[in-house]
Amino acid sequence: MHETSLPESEVEQLLHNARLRDQLEPFIDESIALVDVTEMSTSEENQFLESMLNWEYAPVLPISQWFEPELSLPQPETLSNRDLSKMLWDTLQRLAEQNIYLQYADHLSDRELFCVLVRDILTATEKKLDIPNNPIVWRLVDNESDPDTWLAYYATDEQRYLWQLEHGQAPPASKPLKYPRQMPRPA
Repeated sequence: MHETSLPESEVEQLLHNARLRDQLEPFIDESIALVDVTEMSTSEENQFLESMLNWEYAPVLPISQWFEPELSLPQPETLSNRDLSKMLWDTLQRLAEQNIYLQYADHLSDRELFCVLVRDILTATEKKLDIPNNPIVWRLVDNESDPDTWLAYYATDEQRYLWQLEHGQAPPASKPLKYPRQMPRPA
């Protein structure tokens, strides 16, 4: 009888797969059934299992604590407009270095955006995952949270039309962005 053997790298992948499955055993629930691993190669499945393991063990921290030292901003009212704007851009760059990006902020002044950073973003707790190409994109407004602002500043003509059909009324007038910015964006 002729025996076929797997290439050594495939054997290593299968052994790694078994170790990953053992490590994930305490966390397995019905959500794992949503992924069809039969459609993946062993290498792809291992990447998926590694990302699950990273998720399970990732610490949940306020975003301010993702930085060393902790990112602490002064209260906005203590800063001049010039100092605030410089600190805002420095902070947006530092957030981008941690793979955190803000979208839909061009209706806010620098001071308003800085307040959002201090009050909402730096205090928010999130899982700190060290997975490349997995950015956190913080949308400061959307159709659910603030439809009037979304429709006025960010919605496309098609989105405005669909909103009108769904709600049976005309959307608010389209407005130009108050503070257009070139914000850092995911690669």
